[in-house]
Amino acid sequence: MNFKDKIRIIPDFPKPGIRFKDITTLLRDGQALRAAVQEIANRFRDEKIDLVVGPEARGFVIGTPVAYELGCGFVPLRKPGKLPAETAKMEYGLEYGKDALEIHLDAIQPGQRILLVDDLLATGGTTRAAVELVEKLGGQVVGLAFLIELTYLEGRKQLGDKEVFSLVQY
Repeated sequence: MNFKDKIRIIPDFPKPGIRFKDITTLLRDGQALRAAVQEIANRFRDEKIDLVVGPEARGFVIGTPVAYELGCGFVPLRKPGKLPAETAKMEYGLEYGKDALEIHLDAIQPGQRILLVDDLLATGGTTRAAVELVEKLGGQVVGLAFLIELTYLEGRKQLGDKEVFSLVQY
């Protein structure tokens, strides 16, 4: 399936010069969504994944069905203050400021094999923070999977030697 055909491009959103990649058109197409989830899951099926981890919010949308397809659990990474139990926190820089992700301290056991799934790899800052947070809890990140990768932003450079898989590249 040509997944690029399923992703709508919105020019000048959220500001002039940006060509926003809108995945809602892929998500509403049942065949495309299923194919995307299966392709990601198939790529990592032999990696003995214990948990899929996904950052808020689109990482939930893609990561949960990937976890289901792999027969493993899903762990959400949330914005600060959204998780009810004790958490670990990782801050990261944005173009104009900072943000942070949190995870429950008991969400990952040392040595568990983790697949991190999100909708988009851009500059790599959010993904790098997510990897550091998982590793802080003792998880072993065995792969990073994305629907879309903006290759011109060189996000892979932020991720060291981690294996990166993306369905669509721009």
